[in-house]
Amino acid sequence: MRILLAGTPPVAVASLTALAESGHELVGVITRPDRPAGRGRHMLASPVAEAAAALALPVLKPRDPGDGAFLDQLKELRPDAVATVAYGALLPEAALSIPRHGWINLHFSLLPAWRGAAPVQRAIWAGDQITGATTFQIVKELDAGPVFGQLTYQVPARATAGEVLDTLAVDGAKLLVTTLDLVETGEARPQPQSLEGVSYARKVTSDDARIDWSAPSLAVDRQVRACTPAPGAWTTFGGQRLRIGPLTVRPEPGREDAEPLPGSAPPGALIALKHAVLVRTGSGWAALGEVEPAGKTWMPADAWARGARLGAWSAETSERFGE
Repeated sequence: MRILLAGTPPVAVASLTALAESGHELVGVITRPDRPAGRGRHMLASPVAEAAAALALPVLKPRDPGDGAFLDQLKELRPDAVATVAYGALLPEAALSIPRHGWINLHFSLLPAWRGAAPVQRAIWAGDQITGATTFQIVKELDAGPVFGQLTYQVPARATAGEVLDTLAVDGAKLLVTTLDLVETGEARPQPQSLEGVSYARKVTSDDARIDWSAPSLAVDRQVRACTPAPGAWTTFGGQRLRIGPLTVRPEPGREDAEPLPGSAPPGALIALKHAVLVRTGSGWAALGEVEPAGKTWMPADAWARGARLGAWSAETSERFGE
């Protein structure tokens, strides 16, 4: 079949590569327009646009997928189907109706769970142990079209959203190609989604990623991993923003395998030990991994603590996050 790929971020590049190596004819790419990035605010093409250029594929960058000029370009390319992976724009009926097999989306959840922009992040934040990927027919309602196929994935205990997405991007690309193979041969049998178990994964913003240290340790741990690498979990220290990498939740004080630690310290309180930097949460202590101070690169928490001159916590010194 003649296939177009609609996608924008790095997670869509694996599907672009898989389609280019498949038996289908990849005739072009649709992606979001270039955006300013970096301190110089230079215009930067999307990762999918860059990968498509390396393959010498035509690249369409409509600001509005309902624009007449874009629809004319789409018709000229005569796609049998448009494979879609994290494209990032709402699609009007005028665009959906052009390919004879429609637009077929690869979504990184087990639909109908976690419809929306951030399925992997929300799954990790909720503590889901199983997630996966789904191919489905795009319809007007958000991520509600009939399902072609699914794969399941057991989330590793310490995985970040980025790590899970990296795996699902590769495995999902294979599922997408298989789905298109079945569509081409007429063997695809899309099934309506269940009306039960529907949940929505709204975009995770920078405000969402600010850590509430009064939350239980496991909740903080999930939040940080869900926000890694983007938008990046953060807190404040000395009035400056500090990004926080994945934590290690420690045993509660008083257990045999726990170091003696103050039980009355407030959420966000910090202790610099010989080989660890601990932060108090609503239910105990957690060890920091890496941190990224404003204007600097990621560094081990103990190196940061030495520069910040952290020591043992006391009510008098009150070294803590969130201030």
